[in-house]
Amino acid sequence: MSFVLGTTLLAVVTALACAIPGAFVVLRRNSMLVDAISHAVLPGIVVGYFFTRDLDSPVLILGAALAGLLVVLGSEWLSRTGLLTGDAPQGLVFPALFSVGVILVTLNFANVHLDTHAVLVGDLNLAAFEQLVVDGVALGPAYLYLMLGVLVLNLAFLALFYPKLKITTFDARFAATAGLRVGLLNTAFMFLVSLTVTAAFHAAGAILVIALVVVPGATAYLLSRRLPVMIALTAGIAAAGAVAGFWIAYALDAATSAGMAVFYGALFVIVFVCVRIARARLLRRGNGPGLGAAAEAADPRPEPSARAER
Repeated sequence: MSFVLGTTLLAVVTALACAIPGAFVVLRRNSMLVDAISHAVLPGIVVGYFFTRDLDSPVLILGAALAGLLVVLGSEWLSRTGLLTGDAPQGLVFPALFSVGVILVTLNFANVHLDTHAVLVGDLNLAAFEQLVVDGVALGPAYLYLMLGVLVLNLAFLALFYPKLKITTFDARFAATAGLRVGLLNTAFMFLVSLTVTAAFHAAGAILVIALVVVPGATAYLLSRRLPVMIALTAGIAAAGAVAGFWIAYALDAATSAGMAVFYGALFVIVFVCVRIARARLLRRGNGPGLGAAAEAADPRPEPSARAER
């Protein structure tokens, strides 16, 4: 497998692995929690590397994912106390963990490829260099198969728990009264998100991984009222953005993950502007009593209960 093809496939698989759970992250309004998780996994990576001395160790990935989950559980606990509101709990927990990770990196691991640049933006091109060789045949980047495993895990989780995820996403109170273990399902889902962010850390770092998780789902959210269609659009946008981002980066001799993030951002702006224009035209056509109906028809983002009915 050529390096260009292997890197392109790695970009597509990484984008899909991040975007598929990202659709539910957007609907649950937990987008900034991904930012907190992506920063909090750093100390988990450092501690895992301290014990394993292997950046590719599954133990390291698991430990880092648990560190990301710690932000989720810690933020929820602080919120339940009633002493803090909004996203203040996240603002307290993840900067502290990320700062500890940065200090550990600079003090103890300056001699390994775990510098602050890689931590912040990652390097998908560098991740694609290590090839998986079987019987003398190069099968592409070894990292590709790690992300492929994460993608399969995410798809399996979504297929297995789709009805419960939909109910808990749109009406958590009803789900609780119906006997669903909302807290356990939410914890399992956020652990999956944390595991995905950790696995993608090498490719996208703590900052760009947010674009891979959030932006495709947010763009699809502008276009569709139906959850299955939104998930399909999210996957399509993620895959198209990965390919386009790779070739943008190739033309500019830049980082592939940065090219992907730029493409996703540009596409979101284009879709947002088009939706606003379409909505404004419908509003201008609606007069008197019909104005409210026109506005409702033009708004591609219904209330969660409207989605749940579908």
